[in-house]
Amino acid sequence: MSFSHEVKEELVKHMGTARHCQLAELAAILHFCGQYGRDNEGCFTIGFQVENTTVVKKCFTLLKKTYSIDTDVAIDEEKMQELYVRFGDVNEPVDEVLLKSACCRRAYIRGAFLAIGSISAPEKGYHLEFVTTNEKKAKQLQEMIQSFGIEAKTILRKKYHVVYMKESEAIVDLLNIMEAHVALMKLENLRILKELRNTVNRRVNCETANINKTLDSSRKQQEDILLLKEKYGLENLPKGLQQIARIRLEEPEASLKELGEMLEPPIGKSGVNHRLRKLSEMADMLKSGKEEEKR
Repeated sequence: MSFSHEVKEELVKHMGTARHCQLAELAAILHFCGQYGRDNEGCFTIGFQVENTTVVKKCFTLLKKTYSIDTDVAIDEEKMQELYVRFGDVNEPVDEVLLKSACCRRAYIRGAFLAIGSISAPEKGYHLEFVTTNEKKAKQLQEMIQSFGIEAKTILRKKYHVVYMKESEAIVDLLNIMEAHVALMKLENLRILKELRNTVNRRVNCETANINKTLDSSRKQQEDILLLKEKYGLENLPKGLQQIARIRLEEPEASLKELGEMLEPPIGKSGVNHRLRKLSEMADMLKSGKEEEKR
Protein backbone atom coordinates (compact mmCIF):
# COMPACT_ATOMS: atom_id res chain seq x y z
CA MET A 1 0.00 0.00 0.00
CA SER A 2 1.40 3.40 -0.98
CA PHE A 3 1.83 6.16 1.60
CA SER A 4 -0.75 8.22 -0.29
CA HIS A 5 -3.25 5.37 0.04
CA GLU A 6 -2.46 5.05 3.76
CA VAL A 7 -3.21 8.73 4.29
CA LYS A 8 -6.56 8.44 2.48
CA GLU A 9 -7.49 5.31 4.42
CA GLU A 10 -6.92 7.26 7.63
CA LEU A 11 -8.88 10.29 6.42
CA VAL A 12 -11.79 8.14 5.27
CA LYS A 13 -12.23 6.95 8.88
CA HIS A 14 -12.26 10.49 10.23
CA MET A 15 -15.79 11.84 10.43
CA GLY A 16 -16.47 15.37 11.64
CA THR A 17 -19.07 15.55 14.37
CA ALA A 18 -20.59 18.89 13.34
CA ARG A 19 -22.96 18.93 10.37
CA HIS A 20 -21.41 22.09 8.93
CA CYS A 21 -18.01 20.36 8.78
CA GLN A 22 -19.56 17.29 7.14
CA LEU A 23 -21.14 19.58 4.55
CA ALA A 24 -17.81 21.30 3.86
CA GLU A 25 -16.01 17.98 3.33
CA LEU A 26 -18.83 16.65 1.15
CA ALA A 27 -18.80 19.88 -0.86
CA ALA A 28 -15.09 19.49 -1.61
CA ILE A 29 -15.47 15.90 -2.76
CA LEU A 30 -18.56 16.71 -4.79
CA HIS A 31 -17.00 19.71 -6.54
CA PHE A 32 -13.70 17.96 -7.30
CA CYS A 33 -14.92 14.54 -8.41
CA GLY A 34 -18.72 14.47 -8.21
CA GLN A 35 -21.50 14.95 -10.73
CA TYR A 36 -25.28 15.22 -10.86
CA GLY A 37 -27.21 13.03 -13.26
CA ARG A 38 -30.26 10.93 -14.07
CA ASP A 39 -30.63 7.19 -14.46
CA ASN A 40 -32.44 5.37 -17.27
CA GLU A 41 -35.73 5.85 -15.48
CA GLY A 42 -35.24 9.60 -15.18
CA CYS A 43 -34.50 9.57 -11.46
CA PHE A 44 -31.93 12.01 -10.07
CA THR A 45 -28.52 10.59 -9.12
CA ILE A 46 -25.19 11.68 -7.67
CA GLY A 47 -21.96 10.02 -8.78
CA PHE A 48 -18.29 10.26 -7.81
CA GLN A 49 -15.34 9.58 -10.12
CA VAL A 50 -12.58 8.44 -7.80
CA GLU A 51 -10.36 5.33 -7.83
CA ASN A 52 -10.43 4.55 -4.12
CA THR A 53 -13.66 2.71 -3.32
CA THR A 54 -13.44 3.58 0.39
CA VAL A 55 -13.54 7.26 -0.58
CA VAL A 56 -16.79 6.59 -2.49
CA LYS A 57 -18.21 4.91 0.59
CA LYS A 58 -17.38 7.96 2.69
CA CYS A 59 -19.09 10.21 0.14
CA PHE A 60 -22.34 8.33 0.53
CA THR A 61 -21.88 8.13 4.30
CA LEU A 62 -21.69 11.92 4.34
CA LEU A 63 -24.80 12.14 2.13
CA LYS A 64 -26.67 9.87 4.52
CA LYS A 65 -25.56 11.83 7.60
CA THR A 66 -26.34 15.26 6.14
CA TYR A 67 -29.38 14.57 3.94
CA SER A 68 -30.49 11.01 4.82
CA ILE A 69 -29.81 9.90 1.25
CA ASP A 70 -29.24 6.15 0.80
CA THR A 71 -27.19 4.75 -2.08
CA ASP A 72 -29.89 2.27 -3.03
CA VAL A 73 -32.74 4.79 -3.09
CA ALA A 74 -33.37 7.24 -5.95
CA ILE A 75 -33.20 10.94 -5.11
CA ASP A 76 -36.49 12.74 -5.54
CA GLU A 77 -36.70 16.14 -7.20
CA GLU A 78 -37.27 18.02 -3.96
CA LYS A 79 -34.18 16.50 -2.31
CA MET A 80 -32.15 17.09 -5.44
CA GLN A 81 -33.20 20.73 -5.49
CA GLU A 82 -32.19 21.05 -1.84
CA LEU A 83 -28.74 19.63 -2.65
CA TYR A 84 -28.31 21.96 -5.60
CA VAL A 85 -29.24 25.00 -3.54
CA ARG A 86 -26.71 23.98 -0.89
CA PHE A 87 -23.81 22.92 -3.10
CA GLY A 88 -24.49 24.75 -6.36
CA ASP A 89 -22.90 23.93 -9.71
CA VAL A 90 -20.16 21.33 -9.13
CA ASN A 91 -18.22 22.80 -12.05
CA GLU A 92 -17.68 25.98 -10.02
CA PRO A 93 -15.76 26.57 -6.75
CA VAL A 94 -17.47 25.77 -3.45
CA ASP A 95 -19.71 28.47 -1.98
CA GLU A 96 -17.57 30.48 0.48
CA VAL A 97 -20.48 30.43 2.95
CA LEU A 98 -19.64 26.77 3.62
CA LEU A 99 -16.01 27.65 4.43
CA LYS A 100 -16.28 30.49 6.92
CA SER A 101 -15.10 28.58 10.00
CA ALA A 102 -11.57 27.18 10.40
CA CYS A 103 -12.98 23.75 11.22
CA CYS A 104 -14.94 23.77 7.94
CA ARG A 105 -11.85 24.78 5.97
CA ARG A 106 -10.02 21.84 7.56
CA ALA A 107 -12.83 19.53 6.46
CA TYR A 108 -12.82 21.04 2.97
CA ILE A 109 -9.06 20.42 2.55
CA ARG A 110 -9.53 16.88 3.84
CA GLY A 111 -12.27 16.26 1.28
CA ALA A 112 -10.13 17.77 -1.48
CA PHE A 113 -7.26 15.44 -0.66
CA LEU A 114 -9.57 12.42 -0.70
CA ALA A 115 -10.87 13.48 -4.11
CA ILE A 116 -7.78 14.71 -5.97
CA GLY A 117 -4.82 14.61 -3.58
CA SER A 118 -1.68 12.49 -3.46
CA ILE A 119 1.53 12.42 -1.48
CA SER A 120 4.83 10.80 -2.38
CA ALA A 121 6.52 8.17 -0.23
CA PRO A 122 8.59 10.13 2.31
CA GLU A 123 11.48 7.68 1.88
CA LYS A 124 11.89 8.98 -1.68
CA GLY A 125 11.15 12.68 -1.19
CA TYR A 126 8.65 15.28 -0.03
CA HIS A 127 5.83 16.18 -2.40
CA LEU A 128 2.11 16.62 -1.84
CA GLU A 129 -0.25 17.81 -4.55
CA PHE A 130 -3.87 18.31 -5.61
CA VAL A 131 -4.66 17.99 -9.33
CA THR A 132 -7.73 19.55 -10.97
CA THR A 133 -8.72 20.71 -14.45
CA ASN A 134 -10.42 23.82 -13.03
CA GLU A 135 -8.22 26.88 -12.40
CA LYS A 136 -10.77 28.61 -10.14
CA LYS A 137 -11.10 25.55 -7.92
CA ALA A 138 -7.32 25.26 -7.71
CA LYS A 139 -7.09 28.92 -6.68
CA GLN A 140 -9.75 28.49 -4.00
CA LEU A 141 -7.99 25.42 -2.60
CA GLN A 142 -4.67 27.26 -2.54
CA GLU A 143 -6.28 30.12 -0.61
CA MET A 144 -7.84 27.70 1.90
CA ILE A 145 -4.45 26.08 2.56
CA GLN A 146 -2.74 29.46 2.87
CA SER A 147 -5.38 30.60 5.36
CA PHE A 148 -3.61 28.28 7.83
CA GLY A 149 -0.23 29.90 7.17
CA ILE A 150 0.98 27.07 4.92
CA GLU A 151 2.72 27.99 1.69
CA ALA A 152 1.18 26.25 -1.32
CA LYS A 153 2.15 26.89 -4.93
CA THR A 154 0.32 26.28 -8.20
CA ILE A 155 1.59 25.15 -11.58
CA LEU A 156 -0.01 24.33 -14.92
CA ARG A 157 0.86 20.76 -15.96
CA LYS A 158 -0.50 20.18 -19.47
CA LYS A 159 -4.25 20.74 -18.99
CA TYR A 160 -4.18 20.32 -15.22
CA HIS A 161 -3.87 22.95 -12.50
CA VAL A 162 -1.75 21.57 -9.67
CA VAL A 163 -1.65 22.91 -6.11
CA TYR A 164 1.49 21.55 -4.49
CA MET A 165 4.07 21.79 -1.71
CA LYS A 166 7.57 20.33 -1.46
CA GLU A 167 8.72 21.47 1.98
CA SER A 168 8.51 18.72 4.60
CA GLU A 169 7.40 21.20 7.30
CA ALA A 170 4.51 22.40 5.12
CA ILE A 171 3.40 18.82 4.39
CA VAL A 172 3.52 17.93 8.08
CA ASP A 173 1.42 21.01 8.88
CA LEU A 174 -1.12 20.11 6.21
CA LEU A 175 -1.45 16.53 7.47
CA ASN A 176 -2.13 18.03 10.88
CA ILE A 177 -4.74 20.38 9.39
CA MET A 178 -6.48 17.40 7.75
CA GLU A 179 -6.17 15.48 11.06
CA ALA A 180 -4.17 12.62 9.54
CA HIS A 181 -2.23 12.21 12.77
CA VAL A 182 -1.00 8.64 12.24
CA ALA A 183 0.43 9.53 8.83
CA LEU A 184 1.90 12.69 10.33
CA MET A 185 3.80 10.70 12.99
CA LYS A 186 5.10 8.27 10.39
CA LEU A 187 6.30 11.12 8.20
CA GLU A 188 7.93 12.87 11.16
CA ASN A 189 9.75 9.69 12.23
CA LEU A 190 11.04 9.12 8.71
CA ARG A 191 12.02 12.76 8.39
CA ILE A 192 13.99 12.65 11.66
CA LEU A 193 15.70 9.42 10.57
CA LYS A 194 16.58 10.93 7.18
CA GLU A 195 17.96 14.10 8.77
CA LEU A 196 19.98 12.01 11.23
CA ARG A 197 21.48 9.99 8.38
CA ASN A 198 22.30 13.18 6.47
CA THR A 199 23.96 14.65 9.56
CA VAL A 200 26.02 11.50 10.08
CA ASN A 201 27.02 11.44 6.41
CA ARG A 202 28.07 15.09 6.53
CA ARG A 203 30.18 14.48 9.61
CA VAL A 204 31.76 11.38 8.12
CA ASN A 205 32.54 13.25 4.90
CA CYS A 206 33.99 16.15 6.87
CA GLU A 207 36.11 13.87 9.03
CA THR A 208 37.26 11.92 5.98
CA ALA A 209 38.26 15.15 4.26
CA ASN A 210 40.16 16.27 7.37
CA ILE A 211 41.92 12.90 7.61
CA ASN A 212 42.90 13.03 3.94
CA LYS A 213 44.14 16.57 4.39
CA THR A 214 46.21 15.54 7.41
CA LEU A 215 47.65 12.53 5.57
CA ASP A 216 48.53 14.66 2.54
CA SER A 217 50.21 17.19 4.79
CA SER A 218 52.10 14.45 6.65
CA ARG A 219 53.23 12.89 3.37
CA LYS A 220 54.58 16.26 2.18
CA GLN A 221 56.37 16.78 5.49
CA GLN A 222 58.02 13.35 5.26
CA GLU A 223 59.17 14.00 1.70
CA ASP A 224 60.68 17.32 2.76
CA ILE A 225 62.45 15.75 5.75
CA LEU A 226 63.85 12.88 3.65
CA LEU A 227 65.16 15.43 1.15
CA LEU A 228 66.87 17.36 3.94
CA LYS A 229 68.25 14.12 5.33
CA GLU A 230 69.71 13.21 1.94
CA LYS A 231 71.05 16.61 0.91
CA TYR A 232 71.82 18.23 4.22
CA GLY A 233 71.85 15.62 6.97
CA LEU A 234 69.42 15.74 9.88
CA GLU A 235 72.32 15.90 12.33
CA ASN A 236 73.22 19.29 10.86
CA LEU A 237 69.80 20.75 11.69
CA PRO A 238 69.15 22.81 14.84
CA LYS A 239 68.21 20.59 17.78
CA GLY A 240 64.50 21.53 17.74
CA LEU A 241 64.12 20.91 14.00
CA GLN A 242 66.17 17.72 14.21
CA GLN A 243 63.93 16.39 16.97
CA ILE A 244 60.64 17.09 15.21
CA ALA A 245 62.02 15.72 11.92
CA ARG A 246 62.94 12.37 13.46
CA ILE A 247 59.62 12.03 15.30
CA ARG A 248 57.64 12.85 12.16
CA LEU A 249 59.44 10.09 10.25
CA GLU A 250 58.78 7.66 13.11
CA GLU A 251 55.10 8.67 13.51
CA PRO A 252 53.76 9.49 10.01
CA GLU A 253 50.08 9.36 11.05
CA ALA A 254 50.35 11.33 14.29
CA SER A 255 48.53 14.67 14.62
CA LEU A 256 50.33 17.91 15.42
CA LYS A 257 49.07 17.70 18.98
CA GLU A 258 50.34 14.13 19.35
CA LEU A 259 53.73 15.08 17.88
CA GLY A 260 54.03 17.95 20.34
CA GLU A 261 53.35 15.64 23.27
CA MET A 262 56.16 13.29 22.15
CA LEU A 263 58.80 16.02 22.31
CA GLU A 264 61.05 16.71 25.29
CA PRO A 265 59.96 19.12 26.59
CA PRO A 266 56.44 18.92 25.06
CA ILE A 267 55.23 21.84 22.93
CA GLY A 268 51.84 22.92 21.55
CA LYS A 269 50.38 22.50 18.08
CA SER A 270 51.49 25.95 16.96
CA GLY A 271 55.08 25.19 17.96
CA VAL A 272 55.04 21.89 16.08
CA ASN A 273 53.51 23.56 13.03
CA HIS A 274 56.18 26.29 13.13
CA ARG A 275 59.02 23.76 13.14
CA LEU A 276 57.52 21.65 10.36
CA ARG A 277 56.90 24.75 8.27
CA LYS A 278 60.54 25.73 8.78
CA LEU A 279 61.64 22.31 7.54
CA SER A 280 59.36 22.67 4.53
CA GLU A 281 60.84 26.08 3.69
CA MET A 282 64.36 24.65 3.87
CA ALA A 283 63.35 21.78 1.59
CA ASP A 284 61.76 24.17 -0.89
CA MET A 285 64.99 26.15 -1.01
CA LEU A 286 66.92 22.98 -1.77
CA LYS A 287 64.48 22.09 -4.52
CA SER A 288 64.75 25.49 -6.13
CA GLY A 289 68.54 25.61 -5.84
CA LYS A 290 68.48 28.70 -3.65
CA GLU A 291 70.39 26.94 -0.93
CA GLU A 292 73.26 26.34 -3.29
CA GLU A 293 73.22 29.96 -4.34
CA LYS A 294 73.42 31.10 -0.70
CA ARG A 295 76.47 28.89 -0.16
